[in-house]
Amino acid sequence: MIVCHCNLISEKEIEEAIVQLLEADPWHLIVPAKVYHWLQKRGRCCGCFPNVVETIIRVTENYHLRSEANGADVVSHLDRVRGLRTQFGSRRHEGRNTSHRAA
Repeated sequence: MIVCHCNLISEKEIEEAIVQLLEADPWHLIVPAKVYHWLQKRGRCCGCFPNVVETIIRVTENYHLRSEANGADVVSHLDRVRGLRTQFGSRRHEGRNTSHRAA
């Protein structure tokens, strides 16, 4: 499935990039820009970033559950990340004020 239509990046390519980043350092923060940099691409319209974030969370969670790490800590941390994304990410898009735009 194509996730980024601007760069023609598939979900599988994004998942592979995330796994490679995790293998390089399992505990660093992976964000869409880091994934795109790894793929030697740039976000253009960035409309795919919410889907990339969901993929990052899913792949990171699965990666750590398969590893030697304490799974309860990882899932708990990812749940907090999801909560923050919902709390802050949704407001930014839903409450957008467009009154500054010319009519």
